[in-house]
Amino acid sequence: MIQTTVKVEGMMCGMCEAHVNDAVRKAIPVKKVTSSHTKGETVILTDEALDEEAIHRAIDPTGYTVTAVTSAPYEKKGLRKLFG
Repeated sequence: MIQTTVKVEGMMCGMCEAHVNDAVRKAIPVKKVTSSHTKGETVILTDEALDEEAIHRAIDPTGYTVTAVTSAPYEKKGLRKLFG
């Protein structure tokens, strides 16, 4: 799995987070999406790497602004302790 962290400007509350999450779910086949207005970011888990333009197309029309996108392989917390 791939974890994509998207820096998003303009989220001010929990409703903003929900709005961004819904927009991402409608546009991208995700395993999980969570947003934090306090961190100013949305974290998306997917099976495949995401196209940065797809992220912009999903979030930018909502009125929030994508400022940065980073991706890395996702490793579930605690697995190293179990299997490492």
